Amino acid sequence: MADAITSTDLVVFTVTPEAVARILELRQAEDDADGLALRVEITGTSGVEYAYDLSFDPLADADEADAVYHQGDLPVVVPAGSIEHLMGATLDVPAGGGAGLVLRNPNRPDPLSGKHLELTGDIAEQVTQLLAQQINPSLAAHGGFAELKGVEGTVVYVTMGGGCQGCAVSAMTLRDGIARSIREAIPEVTDVIDTTDHDAGENPFYS
Repeated sequence: MADAITSTDLVVFTVTPEAVARILELRQAEDDADGLALRVEITGTSGVEYAYDLSFDPLADADEADAVYHQGDLPVVVPAGSIEHLMGATLDVPAGGGAGLVLRNPNRPDPLSGKHLELTGDIAEQVTQLLAQQINPSLAAHGGFAELKGVEGTVVYVTMGGGCQGCAVSAMTLRDGIARSIREAIPEVTDVIDTTDHDAGENPFYS
């Protein structure tokens, strides 16, 4: 599979130099370390975030459809099915020099993916049903919730509370996840406005 292990120009996600150094140090403890690549795959969702699997796999086992590239001296493999949802992400060490690695991914899963909901009533009633049936069960994994504050014409006003209030990424969650889901499920909605006071929360689930 010579073609499968040839580096491409497609850099799916960036690995910082600090993370590369840490990963290469960990790789040295593995058998046949020089032939191993860091493989990063999206395995599902966890609340409003993706779930990931990071492993050392033989570079020669990469599939032809996978993205294979280098970050410094570190070969990286991203399975074909994970490429789209890892584009633009950054793998780094934690702020403050803690143990482990942090994958900062600007992409968010669609909570409505593969689901069909029967929404009835006016816009306010449909948004309330959507929040209750699909969106809030996902947010509950982080102790958060979203609720409808009002509707003006085709503009919907939503606020986030619990673990979502004060969260450093909750505004992104609303914009990229909830707002998109509302507009896709209820085509009449033209805009979704975040009315959350993000400075008031005390229990963010991400920092």
